[in-house]
Amino acid sequence: MSTSYINRELSWIEFNQRVLIEAERDDLPILERLKFLAIAASNLDEFFQVRVGGLSAQLQAGSTTKDLSGMTTVELLLAIRSRIQIMYTDFSDLLDKQLTPKLAKKKIHFSKISELTHTQASTLEDKFNHQISPILTPLAFDNEHDTELPSLPAQQIIFIMTLQDSKQEKRTVFLPIPSIVDRFHHASEGDTLNIISAEELVGANIHSLFPEEEILDISHFRITRNEDIILHDDDATDIAGEMADVLNQRKFSKIVRLEIPASTSENLIHNICDVTQTEKELHEDHIYRIHGPLNLADFMSLAFLPGYDKLRAVGWKPQLSTSFSDDKSMFETIAENDVLLYHPYESFEPVIRLIEEAATDPYTLAIKQVLYRTADDSRIIDALIRAAKNGKQVTVLVELKARYDEAQNLKRADELQRAGVQIVYGVKNLKTHAKILLIVRNENGQIKRYLHLGTGNYNESTAKIYTDASYLTAKTGYGADASIFFNAITGRSKLTTLKKLIPAPTEMKRALISKIQREAKRAKQGQPAQIIAKVNSLQDKDIIDALYAASAAGVKIQLNIRGICCLKAGDPKLSANIEAVSIIDRYLEHARIFYFHKGGSPELFIASADWMTRNLEKRVELMIPITDDDAKRRLTHILKSAFEDNQNAHVIQSDGSSVRAKSPKAKTKQFRLQASLQKDAEEAANKNAQRSSTTFEPHKPL
Repeated sequence: MSTSYINRELSWIEFNQRVLIEAERDDLPILERLKFLAIAASNLDEFFQVRVGGLSAQLQAGSTTKDLSGMTTVELLLAIRSRIQIMYTDFSDLLDKQLTPKLAKKKIHFSKISELTHTQASTLEDKFNHQISPILTPLAFDNEHDTELPSLPAQQIIFIMTLQDSKQEKRTVFLPIPSIVDRFHHASEGDTLNIISAEELVGANIHSLFPEEEILDISHFRITRNEDIILHDDDATDIAGEMADVLNQRKFSKIVRLEIPASTSENLIHNICDVTQTEKELHEDHIYRIHGPLNLADFMSLAFLPGYDKLRAVGWKPQLSTSFSDDKSMFETIAENDVLLYHPYESFEPVIRLIEEAATDPYTLAIKQVLYRTADDSRIIDALIRAAKNGKQVTVLVELKARYDEAQNLKRADELQRAGVQIVYGVKNLKTHAKILLIVRNENGQIKRYLHLGTGNYNESTAKIYTDASYLTAKTGYGADASIFFNAITGRSKLTTLKKLIPAPTEMKRALISKIQREAKRAKQGQPAQIIAKVNSLQDKDIIDALYAASAAGVKIQLNIRGICCLKAGDPKLSANIEAVSIIDRYLEHARIFYFHKGGSPELFIASADWMTRNLEKRVELMIPITDDDAKRRLTHILKSAFEDNQNAHVIQSDGSSVRAKSPKAKTKQFRLQASLQKDAEEAANKNAQRSSTTFEPHKPL
């Protein structure tokens, strides 16, 4: 087995462990801790749906290929199961031994129906009879006589029971709890809040669904299906129609995980296996016996309980960038100077405003944009529709292969198309992940291009919780490249080398390796050499090898990696000069920023791409050189500050695990990256407000 790289999946599990560690912190408000618990559980769900799903499919196909770390698929699936078993124990211990007792001290209780007052229980019984019972659908199954298996929904809690009628005949019945049923129900008494789970409420009243029958055995469970079913667009003629077929296939795909309470009888487990498999697809390695509630991701709703603000972290508000003002159009501001925004400390509102202004601007001729993930009620989509109706030439590339957003993107693409927007459904055999908006205006008979280039999606919702960089510019070189870029991806022509923008899959990887090697060459010559990079994931072997070589040459390398890190940081033989940290805090770290020292004339870039093979070789991405001096200073500050964080930083170890950065000693100042950036944004906004309030503007005669 290779000792130079860490397995991608096992590295991801260590990232999720870092998220779970946040839920263990006594210094965080209790509902904030509950939120991190729910995030870690939700992350784990997606991990099984996609990564374990994909590995299971490889195993079934007979794959014997070893991964970057030298593990076969069988070895990896066994290692994943072993590690996840430990994580499940951490989940249950955290909820049972830490969070539940602390919530009880705040008079918030997870209660059973039997613990409620008669009035409370009667109220909930009425709720079950009138609101829940009518939408429940029992599914009977007789493994001796039934040949057609009931279709059980994934990611929902499903009851299973053995019933016996008056004739002593037995049958098995499944009862899914639909997702439209609230997971938690409340019963208040004074200042005490009792929380009753849906499975508790349904379980206490389930007998009413089967009059004159005895429930001999009962439990509940949850299945996860393989969702790593993708659209193969090599010869697709109807992309939208075939994506709809893919979404339907996922509803009936193979099961990769069965979660069931540890107390469930073996007889019921046997019955579940009977109904959930046709070709022995479900076996012991898929079964996880859980101590505690299932589907902890649903606990996110409890983190936002109304009336309990004191049990949550104090909210941070995005600040309006000081670069913009109400008396200037977005076009005027961007024409004067490039603008760097760092969200969500600085509001995403200027980006939305830019599109909204363009929609009604009489001088705007065309709008071109790539959409990967959008918000449910998107002002951006509304503005694009409005622009098309106002006669602008609007072209939108909608990426249908954006996982978990396929259905949403199909729906929004249809709305745009009906409004007259020219829709392009991605690029053949590649995902289009670039974040780019191009607005073309006619200014006094001259064509002028305005650009937004970013690291995050055009999604107003995630822009409030993901850290991302936006770069707004009207510089000619960027605009000319943007036109070539859009013409290539919509016209299916070859993407030639651009003058400013660096695209993947054609140029970015080669450019990155060249810049890493350049720093190594300088280090060998005795010159100062440094690389600082912030990415979500680092997995590409060629990039890792280049970084190892640079480290050996003496380059100081600092990596801020939120999630997957297949590089062994701090290994004396491989990476003695490489330090890697991961910031887990209130906002999801999502920006990609790269710094190369270049002999004292630093180069700064932002990008849509992580340092993963899929991004660099299998996606359409953009890396953007930042030339504005103020923007370069800000990005450098953001990069370097991550390595000063002694509150929410985790140092990634050479074995892939991580340890929390050391708490400051008495004489050392506490430093938290995200809190510092929020403070900077607030101070800048306050100074701008003070200047505005003390500026005298005379009335001018008409």
